[in-house]
Amino acid sequence: MISESRCPVVDGELYVRSGGTGPVLLMIPGGIGSADTYRTLATALAAQYTVVTYDRRGHFRSTDETTGSISVELQADDAYAVAKHLGTGPVLTFGTSAGALIGLDLVARYPDAVSVLVAHEPPAVQLLPDALGWLDAAAGQVRLARSGDLMGAFKRFTGAIAGAALPELRAVRLPNEQDWKMLFDREITAFFDYLPDLRALRKARADIIPAAGKESRGHYHYQPAKVLALELGLPFAEMPGAHLAPQRNPAQFAPALTNLLTATD
Repeated sequence: MISESRCPVVDGELYVRSGGTGPVLLMIPGGIGSADTYRTLATALAAQYTVVTYDRRGHFRSTDETTGSISVELQADDAYAVAKHLGTGPVLTFGTSAGALIGLDLVARYPDAVSVLVAHEPPAVQLLPDALGWLDAAAGQVRLARSGDLMGAFKRFTGAIAGAALPELRAVRLPNEQDWKMLFDREITAFFDYLPDLRALRKARADIIPAAGKESRGHYHYQPAKVLALELGLPFAEMPGAHLAPQRNPAQFAPALTNLLTATD
Protein backbone atom coordinates (compact mmCIF):
# COMPACT_ATOMS: atom_id res chain seq x y z
CA MET A 1 0.00 0.00 0.00
CA ILE A 2 1.33 3.42 -0.97
CA SER A 3 1.12 6.26 1.54
CA GLU A 4 1.45 9.93 0.58
CA SER A 5 2.09 12.79 2.99
CA ARG A 6 3.48 16.31 3.27
CA CYS A 7 6.63 17.07 5.23
CA PRO A 8 7.17 20.67 6.41
CA VAL A 9 10.68 22.06 5.92
CA VAL A 10 12.22 25.51 6.23
CA ASP A 11 10.56 27.74 3.60
CA GLY A 12 8.75 24.88 1.93
CA GLU A 13 6.90 21.60 2.07
CA LEU A 14 7.91 18.25 0.58
CA TYR A 15 5.76 15.61 -1.06
CA VAL A 16 6.67 12.24 0.50
CA ARG A 17 5.66 8.77 -0.68
CA SER A 18 6.23 5.48 1.13
CA GLY A 19 5.29 1.86 0.63
CA GLY A 20 6.40 -1.68 1.36
CA THR A 21 7.27 -3.71 4.42
CA GLY A 22 10.45 -3.95 6.43
CA PRO A 23 13.28 -1.60 7.44
CA VAL A 24 12.95 1.97 6.19
CA LEU A 25 14.96 2.72 3.05
CA LEU A 26 15.13 6.44 2.26
CA MET A 27 15.80 7.04 -1.44
CA ILE A 28 17.02 10.54 -2.33
CA PRO A 29 16.31 11.50 -5.94
CA GLY A 30 18.90 12.91 -8.31
CA GLY A 31 18.22 14.56 -11.66
CA ILE A 32 15.30 16.94 -11.51
CA GLY A 33 14.29 15.71 -8.10
CA SER A 34 11.24 13.55 -8.72
CA ALA A 35 10.12 10.74 -6.43
CA ASP A 36 8.65 9.12 -9.55
CA THR A 37 12.11 8.26 -10.90
CA TYR A 38 12.25 5.56 -8.23
CA ARG A 39 8.72 4.23 -8.76
CA THR A 40 9.67 0.94 -10.47
CA LEU A 41 12.75 0.37 -8.30
CA ALA A 42 10.69 1.02 -5.17
CA THR A 43 8.16 -1.59 -6.27
CA ALA A 44 10.96 -4.12 -6.74
CA LEU A 45 12.26 -3.41 -3.22
CA ALA A 46 8.90 -3.18 -1.43
CA ALA A 47 8.84 -6.81 -0.30
CA GLN A 48 11.98 -6.23 1.78
CA TYR A 49 11.90 -2.54 2.69
CA THR A 50 9.57 0.27 3.52
CA VAL A 51 10.72 2.48 0.67
CA VAL A 52 10.42 6.23 1.20
CA THR A 53 11.17 8.89 -1.36
CA TYR A 54 10.15 12.47 -2.04
CA ASP A 55 10.19 15.32 -4.53
CA ARG A 56 13.07 17.69 -3.81
CA ARG A 57 12.12 21.21 -2.78
CA GLY A 58 10.62 23.27 -5.57
CA HIS A 59 10.22 20.27 -7.89
CA PHE A 60 6.93 18.70 -8.94
CA ARG A 61 4.63 18.37 -5.88
CA SER A 62 7.02 19.99 -3.38
CA THR A 63 7.15 23.71 -2.67
CA ASP A 64 9.98 26.17 -2.09
CA GLU A 65 9.81 29.80 -0.98
CA THR A 66 13.56 30.48 -1.08
CA THR A 67 15.35 32.40 -3.81
CA GLY A 68 18.79 32.02 -5.32
CA SER A 69 21.01 28.98 -5.27
CA ILE A 70 19.84 25.94 -3.29
CA SER A 71 22.80 24.54 -1.37
CA VAL A 72 23.55 20.87 -0.90
CA GLU A 73 23.39 21.54 2.84
CA LEU A 74 19.79 22.77 2.57
CA GLN A 75 18.93 19.74 0.45
CA ALA A 76 20.43 17.51 3.15
CA ASP A 77 18.42 19.35 5.81
CA ASP A 78 15.34 18.43 3.78
CA ALA A 79 16.37 14.77 3.59
CA TYR A 80 16.86 14.78 7.37
CA ALA A 81 13.38 16.28 7.79
CA VAL A 82 11.93 13.45 5.71
CA ALA A 83 13.77 10.86 7.81
CA LYS A 84 12.44 12.44 11.03
CA HIS A 85 8.97 12.79 9.48
CA LEU A 86 8.80 9.00 9.47
CA GLY A 87 9.33 8.83 13.22
CA THR A 88 11.95 6.08 12.96
CA GLY A 89 15.56 5.70 14.09
CA PRO A 90 18.58 5.66 11.76
CA VAL A 91 17.48 4.73 8.25
CA LEU A 92 19.02 2.89 5.36
CA THR A 93 19.66 5.44 2.63
CA PHE A 94 20.27 5.33 -1.11
CA GLY A 95 21.03 8.28 -3.35
CA THR A 96 22.04 8.44 -6.97
CA SER A 97 23.79 11.33 -8.74
CA ALA A 98 22.88 14.58 -6.94
CA GLY A 99 20.94 12.43 -4.48
CA ALA A 100 24.21 10.73 -3.53
CA LEU A 101 25.81 14.13 -2.79
CA ILE A 102 22.83 15.01 -0.60
CA GLY A 103 23.20 11.66 1.16
CA LEU A 104 26.88 12.30 1.86
CA ASP A 105 26.11 15.67 3.42
CA LEU A 106 23.28 14.10 5.42
CA VAL A 107 25.70 11.54 6.89
CA ALA A 108 28.38 14.17 7.56
CA ARG A 109 26.12 16.60 9.43
CA TYR A 110 23.47 14.32 10.93
CA PRO A 111 25.46 11.35 12.24
CA ASP A 112 22.47 9.71 13.95
CA ALA A 113 20.14 9.86 10.94
CA VAL A 114 21.60 7.12 8.73
CA SER A 115 22.72 3.55 9.38
CA VAL A 116 23.89 2.71 5.84
CA LEU A 117 24.39 4.98 2.81
CA VAL A 118 24.86 3.66 -0.71
CA ALA A 119 26.15 6.66 -2.67
CA HIS A 120 25.71 5.82 -6.36
CA GLU A 121 27.78 7.94 -8.74
CA PRO A 122 27.89 11.22 -6.82
CA PRO A 123 29.09 13.96 -9.23
CA ALA A 124 31.63 15.19 -6.69
CA VAL A 125 33.88 16.66 -9.37
CA GLN A 126 35.78 18.68 -6.75
CA LEU A 127 37.53 15.41 -5.89
CA LEU A 128 38.92 15.12 -9.44
CA PRO A 129 42.11 16.66 -10.85
CA ASP A 130 40.15 18.13 -13.78
CA ALA A 131 37.51 19.72 -11.55
CA LEU A 132 37.83 23.15 -13.18
CA GLY A 133 36.88 21.74 -16.56
CA TRP A 134 33.69 20.22 -15.19
CA LEU A 135 32.85 23.42 -13.33
CA ASP A 136 33.30 25.35 -16.58
CA ALA A 137 31.06 22.86 -18.38
CA ALA A 138 28.33 23.32 -15.77
CA ALA A 139 28.68 27.10 -16.00
CA GLY A 140 28.23 26.85 -19.77
CA GLN A 141 25.01 24.88 -19.30
CA VAL A 142 23.73 27.49 -16.88
CA ARG A 143 24.48 30.28 -19.37
CA LEU A 144 22.63 28.47 -22.14
CA ALA A 145 19.59 27.82 -19.97
CA ARG A 146 19.44 31.41 -18.74
CA SER A 147 19.77 32.74 -22.29
CA GLY A 148 16.68 30.80 -23.29
CA ASP A 149 18.37 27.79 -24.91
CA LEU A 150 17.12 25.22 -22.41
CA MET A 151 17.31 22.44 -25.00
CA GLY A 152 20.97 23.25 -25.66
CA ALA A 153 21.75 23.10 -21.94
CA PHE A 154 19.83 19.84 -21.64
CA LYS A 155 21.71 18.22 -24.54
CA ARG A 156 25.10 19.21 -23.11
CA PHE A 157 24.09 17.90 -19.69
CA THR A 158 22.82 14.54 -20.95
CA GLY A 159 25.64 14.20 -23.49
CA ALA A 160 28.13 13.59 -20.68
CA ILE A 161 26.02 10.93 -18.98
CA ALA A 162 26.82 7.28 -19.59
CA GLY A 163 23.87 5.24 -20.76
CA ALA A 164 21.55 8.18 -21.31
CA ALA A 165 20.74 6.81 -24.80
CA LEU A 166 18.48 9.74 -25.53
CA PRO A 167 16.61 9.90 -28.82
CA GLU A 168 17.09 12.85 -31.14
CA LEU A 169 14.98 15.57 -29.61
CA ARG A 170 13.11 17.74 -32.07
CA ALA A 171 10.47 19.11 -29.74
CA VAL A 172 10.58 22.82 -29.07
CA ARG A 173 9.94 22.27 -25.38
CA LEU A 174 11.13 19.67 -22.92
CA PRO A 175 8.82 17.70 -20.66
CA ASN A 176 9.01 19.09 -17.12
CA GLU A 177 10.54 22.28 -18.47
CA GLN A 178 10.18 24.24 -15.22
CA ASP A 179 12.04 21.54 -13.30
CA TRP A 180 14.91 21.57 -15.80
CA LYS A 181 15.05 25.36 -15.56
CA MET A 182 15.26 25.08 -11.78
CA LEU A 183 18.07 22.53 -12.00
CA PHE A 184 20.18 24.75 -14.24
CA ASP A 185 19.29 28.06 -12.62
CA ARG A 186 19.39 27.16 -8.93
CA GLU A 187 20.95 23.74 -8.32
CA ILE A 188 23.58 22.45 -10.73
CA THR A 189 26.27 24.97 -9.75
CA ALA A 190 25.79 24.14 -6.07
CA PHE A 191 26.05 20.42 -6.83
CA PHE A 192 29.26 20.78 -8.85
CA ASP A 193 30.79 23.18 -6.32
CA TYR A 194 30.15 20.79 -3.44
CA LEU A 195 33.14 19.09 -1.81
CA PRO A 196 32.17 16.25 0.55
CA ASP A 197 33.37 16.76 4.12
CA LEU A 198 35.92 13.95 4.13
CA ARG A 199 36.94 14.57 7.72
CA ALA A 200 33.36 14.21 8.98
CA LEU A 201 32.72 11.21 6.74
CA ARG A 202 35.77 9.40 8.12
CA LYS A 203 34.26 9.73 11.59
CA ALA A 204 30.74 8.81 10.50
CA ARG A 205 28.83 6.14 12.36
CA ALA A 206 27.00 5.13 9.20
CA ASP A 207 28.37 2.50 6.85
CA ILE A 208 29.15 4.37 3.63
CA ILE A 209 29.32 2.47 0.35
CA PRO A 210 30.61 4.50 -2.63
CA ALA A 211 29.32 2.85 -5.80
CA ALA A 212 29.23 3.28 -9.57
CA GLY A 213 27.89 1.38 -12.56
CA LYS A 214 30.14 -0.85 -14.64
CA GLU A 215 28.93 0.80 -17.82
CA SER A 216 29.83 4.26 -16.49
CA ARG A 217 33.57 3.57 -16.61
CA GLY A 218 35.38 6.42 -18.33
CA HIS A 219 32.70 9.00 -17.52
CA TYR A 220 33.03 11.84 -15.03
CA HIS A 221 30.37 10.51 -12.68
CA TYR A 222 32.15 7.15 -12.19
CA GLN A 223 35.51 8.31 -10.86
CA PRO A 224 34.39 10.39 -7.81
CA ALA A 225 32.98 7.31 -6.10
CA LYS A 226 36.35 5.54 -6.50
CA VAL A 227 38.25 8.56 -5.18
CA LEU A 228 35.82 8.85 -2.29
CA ALA A 229 36.35 5.20 -1.38
CA LEU A 230 40.12 5.70 -1.39
CA GLU A 231 39.91 8.88 0.69
CA LEU A 232 37.70 7.20 3.27
CA GLY A 233 39.54 3.88 3.27
CA LEU A 234 36.38 2.03 2.20
CA PRO A 235 35.60 -0.61 -0.41
CA PHE A 236 34.29 0.62 -3.75
CA ALA A 237 31.31 -1.22 -5.22
CA GLU A 238 30.54 -1.68 -8.90
CA MET A 239 26.87 -2.10 -9.72
CA PRO A 240 25.02 -3.18 -12.87
CA GLY A 241 24.33 -0.71 -15.63
CA ALA A 242 25.27 2.92 -16.09
CA HIS A 243 24.29 6.24 -14.51
CA LEU A 244 20.56 5.81 -15.06
CA ALA A 245 20.43 2.17 -13.99
CA PRO A 246 18.19 2.82 -10.94
CA GLN A 247 15.52 4.08 -13.34
CA ARG A 248 16.21 2.06 -16.48
CA ASN A 249 17.38 -1.32 -15.14
CA PRO A 250 15.53 -1.81 -11.84
CA ALA A 251 15.27 -5.60 -12.27
CA GLN A 252 19.08 -5.85 -12.15
CA PHE A 253 19.69 -2.92 -9.87
CA ALA A 254 17.32 -3.90 -7.04
CA PRO A 255 19.08 -7.16 -6.06
CA ALA A 256 22.49 -5.51 -6.34
CA LEU A 257 21.37 -2.71 -4.03
CA THR A 258 19.85 -5.21 -1.60
CA ASN A 259 23.15 -7.12 -1.50
CA LEU A 260 25.03 -3.96 -0.58
CA LEU A 261 22.54 -3.00 2.12
CA THR A 262 22.51 -6.45 3.70
CA ALA A 263 26.28 -6.98 3.45
CA THR A 264 26.76 -4.39 6.20
CA ASP A 265 24.59 -6.30 8.70
